Amino acid sequence: MRTKEFGIERLDIVRDIFIFCCYTGLTFIDVYNLRPEHITEDAHGRKWIHKQRQKTEVEFFVPLLEYPLQLIEKYRNHPMCWANKTVFPVYANQKMNSYLKEIADFCGIKKHLTMHTARYTFATTITLANNVKLENVSKMLGHTNTRMTLHYAHIMNESLAQEMNKVAAIIGE
Repeated sequence: MRTKEFGIERLDIVRDIFIFCCYTGLTFIDVYNLRPEHITEDAHGRKWIHKQRQKTEVEFFVPLLEYPLQLIEKYRNHPMCWANKTVFPVYANQKMNSYLKEIADFCGIKKHLTMHTARYTFATTITLANNVKLENVSKMLGHTNTRMTLHYAHIMNESLAQEMNKVAAIIGE
């Protein structure tokens, strides 16, 4: 999906925002309200998102990897971003999810994609599967405690068990 060229601007935009959320764990409303002043730089020159979650008003920090930084730069001069003083030209959530369905069709993805799928991907595939500590994932997601984050870890464990069941069936275990 990341490298797919659609030739349709709205789909390119939605794909980019979805992938940005996969790399940062932002919810729809938090990426919708993301402003340039939420992008900060630490003493070592690393860029971060520093913001409060819209839903809970819990402060969160997410370090920005190279690809999300490239996406921010890509939309720096987009007219919708200038008009709204935002980082991305985000459509309404219903439209985003509808366009994600189109994107999935174009890419041959069978999974039902929504903006929340991006947050789930960040929590499981980007962080927990790469041994980021649960406490740190919790902070980046803006959860008030790690119990909320454990939900993602349990889902990931169930997914791992299902995958190993497939392996067992293949090798005759």
